[in-house]
Amino acid sequence: MAAERVTTVVASDTEVAGVGTVAILRFAPAEDPDADRPCTLGIEGLARVESAVTTAAERAEAGEIAAVLLTGTGRTFLAGADLHLIRTVTDRALAEQVARAGHRVVAHIADLGVPTIAYLNGTTLGGGLEIALACDFRIADPGVRAVGLPETHLGLLPGWGGCTLLPRLIGPDAALRLIIDNPARNNRTLGAEAAHELGLVDAVLPSGDPGDPDGPLGPALAWIRTALTGQAPARIHAAPESAWQEALQARRAAVEARAAGGAPAPRRALATVGAARTLSRDEAFAREDEALVDLVMTDELRAGLYGFDLLTRRAKHPSGRPSHAGREISAVGIAGAGLMAGQLAMLFAHRLGVPVTMRDLDAERADRGLAAVHAEVDRQVERGRLAPADGAQLKARLRATTDVRDLSGSDLVVEAVFEELDVKREVFAELEEVVAPHAVLATNTSALSVGAMAEALRHPERVVGLHFFNPVAAMPLVEVVRAESADTTAYATAFAVAQACRKTAVAVADAPGFVVNRLLLRLLGEVLGALEEGTSIVDADAALGPMGLPMGPFQLLDLVGPAVAHHVLQALRRGLGERYPDSPGLAEVVRTGRRFVRAEDRPQATSPVDPSIAEVFGSRTVAEPMGPDELLRRVREALADETARLLDEQVVADAGDVDLAMILGAGWPLHNGGLTPYLDRTGASVAVTGERFHAPGVADLPR
Repeated sequence: MAAERVTTVVASDTEVAGVGTVAILRFAPAEDPDADRPCTLGIEGLARVESAVTTAAERAEAGEIAAVLLTGTGRTFLAGADLHLIRTVTDRALAEQVARAGHRVVAHIADLGVPTIAYLNGTTLGGGLEIALACDFRIADPGVRAVGLPETHLGLLPGWGGCTLLPRLIGPDAALRLIIDNPARNNRTLGAEAAHELGLVDAVLPSGDPGDPDGPLGPALAWIRTALTGQAPARIHAAPESAWQEALQARRAAVEARAAGGAPAPRRALATVGAARTLSRDEAFAREDEALVDLVMTDELRAGLYGFDLLTRRAKHPSGRPSHAGREISAVGIAGAGLMAGQLAMLFAHRLGVPVTMRDLDAERADRGLAAVHAEVDRQVERGRLAPADGAQLKARLRATTDVRDLSGSDLVVEAVFEELDVKREVFAELEEVVAPHAVLATNTSALSVGAMAEALRHPERVVGLHFFNPVAAMPLVEVVRAESADTTAYATAFAVAQACRKTAVAVADAPGFVVNRLLLRLLGEVLGALEEGTSIVDADAALGPMGLPMGPFQLLDLVGPAVAHHVLQALRRGLGERYPDSPGLAEVVRTGRRFVRAEDRPQATSPVDPSIAEVFGSRTVAEPMGPDELLRRVREALADETARLLDEQVVADAGDVDLAMILGAGWPLHNGGLTPYLDRTGASVAVTGERFHAPGVADLPR
């Protein structure tokens, strides 16, 4: 079992006028109680908290204290359970021990016999929020930015009282927003004010002046005086039966769909919340114990925790990133002023805070591109995402031109023109004549060879790939591509730019399609190939449901754009061979401007497929077309084959980079751990390569 980073409790007393003695229990790192590191709870930490609460209960019974205040250290109240310990749990009895220990702590706090107050000084997540829910009152520092219950995002549920206590405090619909909805929205959390508006906290109070006799807790202690004189009674939310049924029913279809896609936690959480409505507290806690232990003992949880570790650890320290700082960027040029160029221009102007110049071939295109970016800035201001002054500054950094010489002062120039190798070569040749010798040239290509673009230049060593994904503002991944000719300075600059833009970089070799597009097009190629062989559009649409992908293959084709997909598929067929199939049907869809799904605007995951699209497919005759089960098997094995090939070719450092890229660049499910744990779990990797991508226990339940 992994070593626990133990959380302890530092106990002290303070006198509050009109109240009496208030016992302060501060959660802190055991090795250094004043260290500002996130505190989590494992077996030993829970035992220490339980001991401190038991002592407080004895003192309350003896009349020694009038109230108990719980708080944290530094920027954290409590960050929840120790997930690294949970990854190593192999025994159901140990999982039960952790579940019951958490409930004992929560029950002891709820039953203390004197008023209890949680002062949320910082991050309050998962089990940390559940401990706060056990208190009579919650107050928060205005700087708190992360309050939430992320468990279903990882493959768990709030199992230390969250499914029971939260709906009784703020009502079932608001509670399910925190338990199910927000985790599904990129693990959204609440700030202090939003938590207050929801009724989760009773007041938002700034921390005290260091010179205050009570230090940072001064305002909280002053509030306690008000609360305990009866002016701020603790709330209980008694929702009617109809409100419970509406809240549960509103989420039932979504959680069933996610369960069918291999994510059992949201459905289990919904059922546990529903059961808590009619059970006593202790009965509801027992139901939470059962559900939590069942989920702890699943492969899906271990895959989710493996993926979470990639997102929190590996993403911060990309494999292959040079120690070199890279080139300092004081101005950026963009070759192009189209949709992608405009998105990049806004990102660089906003995140790098430097002037950005877009250049296109004629004034109409340049002006249209700049107007589109300005309009997007205005939308961000209108939605409150940018302050008006910040929006004005952002616009002032952006300009468009038709003269390539206007890019001469740029330290970084990114080409974002049509995805044709010869076009990109011409752009780089033109840029090389005007930019300074130190300038880094980058391409946003999604599939073409970076080295081939640079090979005719006098200084190919300064050309790198910076593949941002569309939409740029939302997609967190950047594939950083190093051609053989690129030098360390250019390569390091690409990583530094990605980091400054708050993106996660994955180092990839200069190979066709890199990682994400290579794997997605292999998947789409199998589906399109099945259509050409007569598989029905209905079967093909349903086949990949068990993979739990964010949208089906036809919704994805329309989102990417059939013309783009066809272009990239052809490029990969030229570069990687006939396993990327020719699809006359897709070519006909592009020629006629048809769509795969019925959608008025951008296709969504739920957009229905247009069955009439099948009429343009069927170019190959086979004895018996594939059904959905066979197509799913073929797709899994194709992905296993392609993943093994790109690892053999050293396109990325290891399988972890494949999974990180697929989670962030393609929305691959966290409960699958990305791609490779899923291929291991379904047997596809062994069927194709004779071995797993991961040793047992890395991303599934240790055997």
